[in-house]
Amino acid sequence: MKLTVIGGTGRIGSQVVRQLTAAGHEAVPAAPSTGVDLITGQGIDQALEGADVVVDLANSPTFDEASLDFFRTSMNNLLSAGDRAGVEHQVVLSIVGVDQVPQLDYYRAKTLQEELLRQGPTPYSIVRATQFFEFMDAVFSWSADDSTVRLPATRLQPMAAADVVDAVIGVATGTPLQGIRNVAGPDVFPLDELGRITLAARHDDRIVVTDETAGMFGAVTDDALIAGPDAHLSTTHYRDWLATH
Repeated sequence: MKLTVIGGTGRIGSQVVRQLTAAGHEAVPAAPSTGVDLITGQGIDQALEGADVVVDLANSPTFDEASLDFFRTSMNNLLSAGDRAGVEHQVVLSIVGVDQVPQLDYYRAKTLQEELLRQGPTPYSIVRATQFFEFMDAVFSWSADDSTVRLPATRLQPMAAADVVDAVIGVATGTPLQGIRNVAGPDVFPLDELGRITLAARHDDRIVVTDETAGMFGAVTDDALIAGPDAHLSTTHYRDWLATH
């Protein structure tokens, strides 16, 4: 099977390419560094030539309102090129609960991407994942100083990037879902508790202050980012992952 991996040089994409290749598939990474521009369309037709599956792992360069234009243009370009190339399956990596947080520009942009995929000409699958363990440092940095980290008690169900990779590969090499597969970590944490666990494991003596308005996740209400009962749960626990990272 030939799969073109959009964003195939990034954190998730490079692992997807490596594992697909090891499994005997032809996996082609497509990114600006390989001559593919999702916005202008440059190089997309060449990258999709002969592909059975397109796996879209590309990310917007910003998380603000401009991300709407990025995902609108990139998704339309990929769908059009995929139709020309006879691609049989388009896969997109999205976010659990993405359509439940319209107050966040980036989440509205990803929701738009999903809608365009559904309306497109090609059988499709959407893999919605929860927040990655690897991004916790960035989340903490949004509202931190030398002595404190301010975090809301928003409940998250994070998972390891390696488990996201496995989920994406499983869907991409299977029959199109014509729907959504939710994947999540095995444990649910309030974000402020995650902060305390992380700082303690790293012997960081900063104090976590619970602040329901802090950072991007302060805008999330209820359990919007918690996977439902139909989710596929990974097996890597955050505390175990922390011990090796």
